[in-house]
Amino acid sequence: MSKTVLTNVRCFAAGVDLTGNSNKIELSSEIEDKDSTNYASGGWKEVLGGLGSAELAGEGQWEAGDPSKVDDGSWAHLGSVIPWSASANNAAAVGDLAYFMAALRSDYKLFDAVGEVAPWSGTAKSSWPLVRGQFAHPPGTARTATGTGTGLNLGAVTAGKRMFAALHVLSAAGVTPSITARVESSVDNTFAAPTTRATFTAATAAGGQILRTDGTAITDTWWRIAWTISGTTPSFLFTAALGIR
Repeated sequence: MSKTVLTNVRCFAAGVDLTGNSNKIELSSEIEDKDSTNYASGGWKEVLGGLGSAELAGEGQWEAGDPSKVDDGSWAHLGSVIPWSASANNAAAVGDLAYFMAALRSDYKLFDAVGEVAPWSGTAKSSWPLVRGQFAHPPGTARTATGTGTGLNLGAVTAGKRMFAALHVLSAAGVTPSITARVESSVDNTFAAPTTRATFTAATAAGGQILRTDGTAITDTWWRIAWTISGTTPSFLFTAALGIR
């Protein structure tokens, strides 16, 4: 990947696509350094890694009046832990790099001086690890029937690590529409006998969920998102991200 000028960062907060209302997205992570210096440290400070944390800070143009707008979503999410996903690629296509986490929407700021374009800013602070993975479903492809996504060669999950999965349902249409997404793994890219590793709760409206496996080793190296859709003339827009941490 070549050097990148940030002109198209994509950001999803639960079921809200913040891309068209954002002009700054900043993602950071850190590990606490705990002083463990002692008389055997040779005169040098000695530290151990403590608790990890991550933070996503964003700002942009304020809009309200619909659940898909930044103001409606910010008020609904304030004080709640929701999934966040971000990418430097506006397409968020399958295989594009994704950073995602479960994070608390901890603050929200809006409005400015007369004559200014109404702004917003806010922060989300991690409740789960920040995961570096890949998008497993593109946000712009409508799904109207049960199906499976494209396989990703993300590798095996070693003992003590987990497969993390974020789901952002951006819109739902039809009569009593319902979508139940799941994470499947396989020994190879044929998915001849896939194994379900995690299943999201059935969704009937825009919203977000995040899941992780239990830490047991998984030798399968190929992964994908699959979904079951029901209802009368249902249609869903959603995106999903997968990653091992």
